[in-house]
Amino acid sequence: MVIVIRVTEIKPGRFNSITDVAGIRVGHHERIGDGWLTGTTVVLAPPEGAVGGVDVRGGGPGTRETDLLDPRNLVERVHAVMLGGGSAFGLDAATGVMRRLADAGIGFPIGVEPGQVVPIVPAAVLFDLGRGGGWRNTPDASFGTAAYDAASDGPVAMGTVGAGTGAKAGGLKGGIGSASSVAGGLTLGAIAAVNAVGSCVDPATGVLYGLPYGLEDEFPDISPRKESPATEPGLNTTIGVVATDASLTKAQCQKLAGVAHDGLARAIRPAHSMLDGDTIFALATGVGPTLGIAEFNALLTVAADTFSRAIVHGMLAATGAGDFRGYLEG
Repeated sequence: MVIVIRVTEIKPGRFNSITDVAGIRVGHHERIGDGWLTGTTVVLAPPEGAVGGVDVRGGGPGTRETDLLDPRNLVERVHAVMLGGGSAFGLDAATGVMRRLADAGIGFPIGVEPGQVVPIVPAAVLFDLGRGGGWRNTPDASFGTAAYDAASDGPVAMGTVGAGTGAKAGGLKGGIGSASSVAGGLTLGAIAAVNAVGSCVDPATGVLYGLPYGLEDEFPDISPRKESPATEPGLNTTIGVVATDASLTKAQCQKLAGVAHDGLARAIRPAHSMLDGDTIFALATGVGPTLGIAEFNALLTVAADTFSRAIVHGMLAATGAGDFRGYLEG
């Protein structure tokens, strides 16, 4: 089967979100108020899992199970990816996702009896400590459980939800954004929790850096906005997932995650600083065909642009919380 991916023919999927990739579900859980401003997002693969990859570019990452995704290592498929607030404390939320998957009998088989499985749940967290007032108010396993229970294959809620609840980008409120691209019979989607030391806004024009990567009529006609100076020391991290229905190897997933970082760097400046833990995962469900070099190169281009678009959607959907206002609220 010959796949032709023409970048000029890309259209958004039905929801213009990562859930346009068949079998991918997303759920959020957050707490806002009474000292809380944080949350968790889970991206669920189909029950049989998806081939996974990861690329960590930031100097201060908070991650779990990333070594497992090295193409040299044993496990091919992952069953979910957890994105969360709470810095390293927030990695606890992945345990709640694991337990739900294990209850459903989903995971890497390690025994002969049904249910003897270990769910593979890589995770990455961003820094949002104290933004709601309580320094130790961070996601735990119950957040992962609640996000799992809320997961659906419908439109992805964006803005000040899930892992984006306590996020900020430069001097503005950050948040969750998602986008998708359909071309050549394949679908690729992205989800990003935008929480950056750098800015998403061109200081010369007031326009979001990622706006030119939008598809036709994707973004509204927006008046340029000014960004307030950042009011706290920079400790941040933008994290996300790209998913596709193509059949990819672990090495190809790792490359896909790496090139998605190009989209991050186009939409956030500077990117990958020593104070960010920028991490992107890649999932391939394998419903579609394997790709030749030319087709895979085209998919990489789509991944970078789609991740840029997801960042823009996150910034446009973010509403003010804590000491930060949303881009559209200025």
